[in-house]
Amino acid sequence: MNIEKHDLVHELPEFREQIHNLKMNDRHFAKLFKEYHELDHNVRNLEQNDSPTTDEHMEELKKQRLHLKDEMFSMLQKA
Repeated sequence: MNIEKHDLVHELPEFREQIHNLKMNDRHFAKLFKEYHELDHNVRNLEQNDSPTTDEHMEELKKQRLHLKDEMFSMLQKA
């Protein structure tokens, strides 16, 4: 199975520099980035290892990841 990467720099390559700057200078962004990275890691591990989980649980994790991405995207656009 080909597992798609969803790390933030891969998802938003045009914001690479802003992502780095906000991670270093904005605690809230850094916190969101860490949460996003952890959620993405968990989702990818579940998918790669074909770990037992419900569709509902997987969908909830993906929704949380998307919510974090949307919030960070908004911050990046303002930066």
